Amino acid sequence: MNLVLASQSPRRRELLSFIQKDFQVCASNAEEIIPDGLKPHGVVMHLAKIKAEQVAHEHPEAVVVGADTVVVLDGQIMGKPKDHEDCVRMISALSGREHEVFTGVAIVANGRTDSFYQRTAVRFLKLTKEEVNWYASLDEPYDKAGAYGIQGYGSLLIEGINGDYFNVMGLPVSLLARHLKEIAQ
Repeated sequence: MNLVLASQSPRRRELLSFIQKDFQVCASNAEEIIPDGLKPHGVVMHLAKIKAEQVAHEHPEAVVVGADTVVVLDGQIMGKPKDHEDCVRMISALSGREHEVFTGVAIVANGRTDSFYQRTAVRFLKLTKEEVNWYASLDEPYDKAGAYGIQGYGSLLIEGINGDYFNVMGLPVSLLARHLKEIAQ
């Protein structure tokens, strides 16, 4: 399968390689405008779709995969932290609580788009101020939705998850593999 990943994320590259070793990476430069009134799962599917469709215009012969991940606490989407203070605020808000991680995926092949999402519940440990400040002092949280990476030092903040671990990293591998298998048939 001529596969193209519409993302620069090194985590998504690593995860997609579990499904297929040989693929191209072509980051999308689509403008990420979110229509009003979308719920978190709708937001991630919309963003994944516009990314995948933009790259598919450049690679019409390929199967293009786009993805977007958000962290949701109390119904509010948490983006990437703007600075140290914002990171401390976000990690403190997640401390001792459960939140949701949604990843939307869009596959564009043969002029058709297949969009879907995965939801995972993540529970943070109750963190001390020192633990929050320690994590916020690292480089790790600043390029990640919700200000943490489950696959790195952020794993030390997590009490448990209910759902797909890889979804929290940014790509629901088994669900995506099933969808790609259907396309290949």
